[in-house]
Amino acid sequence: MSKFRAILQGAALSAALAAQTAQAETRDLSFQGDHGCLAAIAQYPKGRQSYPMVLLLHGFTSAKEDPLIEAVASELEARGIASLRFDFNGHGQSEGRFEDMTIPNEIEDAKRALAFAASLPGVTKVAVAGHSQGGVVAAMLAGECGKDRIRAAALLAPAAVLQDDIRKGRWFDAEFDPANLPETLTVLGHPVGREYLKTAMDLPIYETAAACQGPVRIIQGTADPVVPVSCARGLHEAIKGSELVLLDGFDHSFTQDFSKAAKAAADFLAHALKE
Repeated sequence: MSKFRAILQGAALSAALAAQTAQAETRDLSFQGDHGCLAAIAQYPKGRQSYPMVLLLHGFTSAKEDPLIEAVASELEARGIASLRFDFNGHGQSEGRFEDMTIPNEIEDAKRALAFAASLPGVTKVAVAGHSQGGVVAAMLAGECGKDRIRAAALLAPAAVLQDDIRKGRWFDAEFDPANLPETLTVLGHPVGREYLKTAMDLPIYETAAACQGPVRIIQGTADPVVPVSCARGLHEAIKGSELVLLDGFDHSFTQDFSKAAKAAADFLAHALKE
């Protein structure tokens, strides 16, 4: 598929998702995160008084309105599952400065989202799905919280490779000296603070993810220019019993067909949440 065609298809699907979400039972919510108030949207299956809920975690520089995240929410709703998607600190409509954001404080945001979701009326159990950096956060959240609190995790193109990139001093469009970290670094037009770089270098991504007790599915595109397939395989090997689903020719954001990636996540989570 050409890049132009993928863009057109992504735009068409985004419009369809927007129309579908507008008809869905949604509620704007907020809760306290690690660096201020976090903006959230809860999406509920119609006609149900109780349901499982899935936390949806967006990636670096993204937001809760990301087309892939919205696609997963809609697929979950169709399967009778509620979702809570929110903007991490410094992103979207949430409070906090982007340059103060780190993966550890995003994990804290996710823990607070977990507690908030579990306290909502009608929620019976909670799972998590995350894309890119959100996939790293989801994996570490599941590893830290255990199966009693996180029943299952779907990781879409989890960007554990960011640690190697930062250690090498080449991350997206930025180059820097990893032995002499700058106070701020502009990455994809956003200011990233020194604390982000410092903590990412020593983050126990694989070790923490390996502690996951519930079922885990990793969904990875084979044409992803950000996260190599070898990285997904490494995470799959670290998380014993996990599943690895490779989507041939798909890029980092699954723009070739958002719904295919979303269905792969939603089908897995629906099955896991029945147990």
